[in-house]
Amino acid sequence: MTKPVVICIMGPTASGKTDLAIELVSPLNAELISVDSALVYRGLNVGAAKPDYPHHLIDIRDPSEPYNVADFVKDADAAVADIIARGRTPILVGGTMLYFKAFLEGLSPMPESDPATRAVIEAEAVTMGWPELHAQLQALDPDSAAKIHPNHSSRITRALEVYRLSGMPLSKWQQRAQDRLIPHQRYNLQQFALAPVDRTVLHDRIERRFKIMIEQGFVDEVRVLRERSDLHADLPAIRAVGYRQVWQYLAGEFDIDACKDRGVAATRQLAKRQLTWLRKWADLTWLYTDAAGNLAQETESELVKGAKKPSDVILNCLKLPQ
Repeated sequence: MTKPVVICIMGPTASGKTDLAIELVSPLNAELISVDSALVYRGLNVGAAKPDYPHHLIDIRDPSEPYNVADFVKDADAAVADIIARGRTPILVGGTMLYFKAFLEGLSPMPESDPATRAVIEAEAVTMGWPELHAQLQALDPDSAAKIHPNHSSRITRALEVYRLSGMPLSKWQQRAQDRLIPHQRYNLQQFALAPVDRTVLHDRIERRFKIMIEQGFVDEVRVLRERSDLHADLPAIRAVGYRQVWQYLAGEFDIDACKDRGVAATRQLAKRQLTWLRKWADLTWLYTDAAGNLAQETESELVKGAKKPSDVILNCLKLPQ
């Protein structure tokens, strides 16, 4: 049987991924699945550039409830299967590379998160500090500890949680054979990376977009979040790029001009990390664009012949014999 088509559109922030995915919905009879670690949270709207167009896996968690990569793989698997069952084409679109990697390559099964265990670990951190808990992890699971910064609270929490629930180190769980049938075996995967050919174009877009977010009420959005007693700076939602900087501004750590500068700088660093991930990605078709969003001359592929827009290339790919 012919495998169902699943499309993945990746790229750095502000590269135009969402607009490209929306453009493909009608010709491909498609539905969109967000691959973004900030968009899963309700209330993160302006600063997360939440799209108006419907996506699966947007607004599915409260910011007080951490959402991890294992949650994403489970939810994305279910969304893809549901879309295909209804005769439509799934398009996964976003910039959280770790989510894409886990979806495409799989995760080893391990204990699900337990709120009570996490609460105990977080209470210990209040009294002892995260570096001390990192030292505990070093004694229990040196392989995991070596990959985690002593102040990375969520990763330390998860590693200790897995050990306390199962008695087995997180690193051992990750070494286990994968039970999940990965998408490469189930689907006809078509993977694309979208990026401006000129890095200064991306930097300018990032700066312009962050300033527009401030004008559209980003600070007020974070102020509302800060008024909640159950939210704090160590939660994944609040550590999201942009939100961390505005949260610090509202805490009085620096003025609004420094907030803008730091937010832009952090977003540019995020884009750099995303591009670093993508340069190592296998089976990826690059779609380089000019300042207007059209295909740049540097895009090298037989599929580009006659194409003017990134969407043309993707549609050309799907016309090829599989």
